[in-house]
Amino acid sequence: MDFLQTLSPAVGALLIFFLRLINYTMDTLRIMLTMRDKKLLSWVLGFFESILFVVVMGAVLNDLDDVMKIAAYAGGFATGNVVGMLIEKRLAIGYSHISIISREQGKQIAGVLREHDFAVTEIPAQGRDGKVTLLNCSVQRKLSADVERLALELDPEAFITVEDIVPRQSGYWGRTGINR
Repeated sequence: MDFLQTLSPAVGALLIFFLRLINYTMDTLRIMLTMRDKKLLSWVLGFFESILFVVVMGAVLNDLDDVMKIAAYAGGFATGNVVGMLIEKRLAIGYSHISIISREQGKQIAGVLREHDFAVTEIPAQGRDGKVTLLNCSVQRKLSADVERLALELDPEAFITVEDIVPRQSGYWGRTGINR
């Protein structure tokens, strides 16, 4: 990156910021895709991420007296992390397991979820204050908000948790169109 030396300090710092932003956005996406077992896409992102990292790091290390380059590098890192999380959330790749605990509306929630073609398992359970219904539902991540909305419309007091999962066995997935 010797050509950075020919640029004005502000333009060089700005270029470092944007390259590092792209680099760390890719890193954040790669890590999240790796956790979801997306091997090929993780490999591709990792390859190009490494190239960008070496190029940008070399430019900063060649001129450690330039505080603007160092600040741009750090700013690109921090911003890239947030941008990567925002992109990954919008893509919503993968699956979620949703647990819904309802004191009085469990059967109704399960019925509405089934009407909307979500697979749901009802389990009678005992909570701190008495009997409850535990509902388990596994869906594509992009559909998690729909399940939560439907449950809260019937029981605004429902206790809901969502976990990322990697499916391993067969079963009915409802709206995902996947019957494994």
